[in-house]
This record gives sequence, structure tokens and C-alpha cells, in this order.
Amino acid sequence: MKQQSLRSIHRREAIIGWAFVTPQMAGFVIFVLLPLFSVFLYGMQEKNLLFGTTTFIGLTNYGNLFKDPLFIKSLVNTLIFSAGVVPMNLIFSLMLALYLGGGRNGTKFVRSIIFLPVITSGVAWAIVWRYLLQGGTAGPVNWLLAHIGIEGPNWLYAKGWAMASVIVTRVMKNLGMNVLIFMGAVLNMPGDVIEAAQIDGARGWTLFAKIKLPLLMPTVMMVTIVTVIGSMRVFDTIKLMTDGGPEGSTMVMVYYIYHQAFKMFETGYASAIAVTLFLIVLLLTALQWFSRKRISYYES
Repeated sequence: MKQQSLRSIHRREAIIGWAFVTPQMAGFVIFVLLPLFSVFLYGMQEKNLLFGTTTFIGLTNYGNLFKDPLFIKSLVNTLIFSAGVVPMNLIFSLMLALYLGGGRNGTKFVRSIIFLPVITSGVAWAIVWRYLLQGGTAGPVNWLLAHIGIEGPNWLYAKGWAMASVIVTRVMKNLGMNVLIFMGAVLNMPGDVIEAAQIDGARGWTLFAKIKLPLLMPTVMMVTIVTVIGSMRVFDTIKLMTDGGPEGSTMVMVYYIYHQAFKMFETGYASAIAVTLFLIVLLLTALQWFSRKRISYYES
């Protein structure tokens, strides 16, 4: 009797557990797994939204990718964008976190200013910066430069400057979130370890490089992975500030997916590009994850 009662209790607990888990699992399957599977399937089709035609072509779309000069350009632009955004974001966010974590003057004010762009709409942020970076003296940035005797470039319509402009504005937009994460790590560093190093004579760069950075390295790895993923899937900044120009110099892979799917209506080819981007991000994330033990002294 007692055994039956225990079984009944276990069965009831299992039913309650499944009742709580099922909605989440159903949402994951419907909104994540099925669309992901569909993208892989569409990548093996010649699917045109404009004419409503669908033809299974196997891996032809993937073979055509590396014959497509615009895809190659978008891939290179994506890597350039990430190579600019990730180091700048990590360096500045870590520096600011160390400053703010020290409890110096103006900490609350600086913290608020840094985090404001994070809670600002990405669309609003891009539109405002497009206005600020107008060419000639129409834009406030060039107007200020003109007052100190510097002729500012046409930021968003000159090849080199356009990519630099979107990189800098993207870094400023997301800097606050990484500062917040790093601040948590800085404030949780073991004080006795740092104090012991200071007693032994460690100061300045030596203290940072030999003590603080190794302690922060697990957080640095996590922030790096998140920042790399975010930089590889940028769209709103590119779309609203440069629209992929000038001459495709800021056309990144996500924008090229949009271009193929909703301008050229080639959703099959766009899906193949999306799968390729997914595999690149997966590979970069895996490389960073498996290299964490070599980089972090404190990773067990």
C-alpha cells in the first residue's frame, strides 16, 4: 500500500514537472527548431518568392556561394567589421569597468552615461548618428571639426570611412552591457589576492597583467563569445546608416541575406547564406570555447 502511494506521488510529481516544461519545449520546437530545419531545407532549393516557384537543387546554392563576388565581399566585410568591433569593445569596456570598479569620483554619472545607449532603440541610435555624420558642414560632427580647422570627410559615403563609422557607432551602442558584465567580475575579484600582490610590490601594469587579467579571463572569454556573435549578425546599423554602401563596402552577410531574400526574392540562396553564417559563428564560438583552458589560468 505504501509502495503504491509512493508511486502515485512520483507519478503526480512527474506529470506536474512535464506540465511546467511542455510549454517551453513546445515554444522551442515551434519557434527555434522548425525554423532552423526549414532554413537548412530551403538552402537546398531554388525558391523564388516573386514567382512562387520551388525546385530541389541539392547543394548547388552552396557551390554558387564562392562563385559570387558579392558574397565574398560580404564575408570579408563581416570579418573586418568583427575585427574592428570586438577588440575595441573588449578593451574599452574592460578599462571602464576597472575604473568604475575602483569607486572613483563620478562613478554613478559615468555608469549612467555609458549604459544609456544600451537601452536606446537601435533604430533611433542609427538614425541619429546618420544625421550627426552627414558630409560637408551639414552634419554636427563635421561642423565642429570645421571650427577647429579640420575638414571632415563624407563619413558614410567614402569607402574607408563608412566602415570605420559603423564600427565606432556600434561599439558605442553596446559598450555599456559589457561594462556592466565586467564590473560584476571586477567587484568580485578576491581582495586578499590583490592585496597580497600589492604588498609584494605589484603596481600598475604588472598588477593588471599578472593578477587582475588572469582573474578576469573567464569573464573576458564569455564576453568575447557574446560580442563576436553580436558583431557577426549586425543588420540595423548597416541598413539605416549606409544601406550596404558605398559600392558594397559595408555590405555584411546578414545584410546580404536580406538583400537576396527581400530584394532579389531568392529565398533559397539567402537560406544557403544564412546556413553558412550559422556555421561560421558556430566554428568561431567553438574555437573560443575550447581555447579557454589555455587562455584562462583559473579555468579548471
